[in-house]
Amino acid sequence: MQNRRFRPWETAALLSLCLTLLWGAWANARQQSIASGLVRLHVIASSDDAEEQALKLRVRDAVLAWLRPRLAEAGSAGEAEEILRRELPGIREAAAGASEGRAVTVSLGEECYPLRRYGGFALPAGRYKSLRVVLGEGAGHNWWCVIFPTLCLDAAETDALQEALREEDYALVTGEGDRELRFWLVELWGELRNALG
Repeated sequence: MQNRRFRPWETAALLSLCLTLLWGAWANARQQSIASGLVRLHVIASSDDAEEQALKLRVRDAVLAWLRPRLAEAGSAGEAEEILRRELPGIREAAAGASEGRAVTVSLGEECYPLRRYGGFALPAGRYKSLRVVLGEGAGHNWWCVIFPTLCLDAAETDALQEALREEDYALVTGEGDRELRFWLVELWGELRNALG
């Protein structure tokens, strides 16, 4: 039996595949770690009509006002999720009260989100736990924020984010130090996963 040696291009292809798999595993773990400390809110308008978009914001305000005192008790994303799951009927009622007769669907699950930049930080694309409020057909533009920690309730304070995330994840989303390339890799991986479904 003859020893077969890889040709240079085969070696390069194999090395590239190994590096891609390692990068994917690392980026996936980072995005999941970031997502595990957060719960997001997603409000979707019935249509893009100006009146429907304004109504979406009124529903958002009603839901956030209803959530504020209840989520103040949450010490972790897991606790926030339990509170939200338990309070879904009340959230639905708050949204319906502001929806001016539009049908309202409220659910809690995972959703794919694109990259989102806030004042002092950015969240990479990927799957996040999400409270979803859909008005009517849900065919209009949407609005989203982070409800745990309470970033959209209290004007996006990075202190709350720092408490909710591990040190390495916080450094990654705020771009501290040499994290820009690492964030870009996590972002690229999240976009790829979102595109593939």
